[in-house]
Amino acid sequence: MTTIPDTAATPPRKRLFVTLMGVTCLIVVAAIFLAWWIPNRGLANIHPDLPHIVGIIMVALSGAAILGTGLLVLTTALGKDILLTRFMRLVVIKFLLPVIELVGRLIGLDKDRIRQSFVAMNNSLVMSQRMKVKTDRVLVLLPHCIQLSDCEIKVTGNIHKCVQCGRCSISGLVDIGRKYAIDISVATGGTLARKVIVEKRPKLVLAVACERDLTSGIKDCYPLPVIGILNERPFGPCFNTFVDVAKIDEALSQVLDYDKSAHRGS
Repeated sequence: MTTIPDTAATPPRKRLFVTLMGVTCLIVVAAIFLAWWIPNRGLANIHPDLPHIVGIIMVALSGAAILGTGLLVLTTALGKDILLTRFMRLVVIKFLLPVIELVGRLIGLDKDRIRQSFVAMNNSLVMSQRMKVKTDRVLVLLPHCIQLSDCEIKVTGNIHKCVQCGRCSISGLVDIGRKYAIDISVATGGTLARKVIVEKRPKLVLAVACERDLTSGIKDCYPLPVIGILNERPFGPCFNTFVDVAKIDEALSQVLDYDKSAHRGS
């Protein structure tokens, strides 16, 4: 049985990201108003109707920002694909995240806390799409540090080389792979991870990594949906890390399209 040191890690919550998203929305609306109000008189000198036209455009942009924020909050709160979830993922990943990281840095928030919350937010958006993916189109991607550093059997390239001694998380992950008949790969870095994704061409990736690597991986893989599971690092980063296999099992059970009766008792 795997012995995992007690890290007492707090599970990541999307609440922080949602709060920062609201703050960012207010900043955007304020910036839009200032962009209209400051040159307002000069616009009137060009044409008397120009301030009104620009004002309507600014109101529309502000409304779009508020509506988009509201839709994101509702989608994650209800866990349902209300409207344009894939597009909203694009907005969150490519546009909101950099601004929110900047806002968080200005108010003194730890960047890893923001990234944890972003991963939770991303997972919620992916799950809200209620997708069902065939087992042969799902890839579970693991960091190499999840295997004990002193293990003589290197599983990079083939996780089934593991003899399942139970000293690390690999043993439980091998069981998960057999249970669902899914592809599990171990990557030694971001470049190899991208190469594996290109070769396997999955429709969904479940990735295990630290906050930084998960955040960059989710950004790089868009529009490919990625579910992120944070690893546990009782000995520091990139060394003898662990993952809660039950979390991976739970996530897969929600997105896989497979015959449960055929796998019962596996």
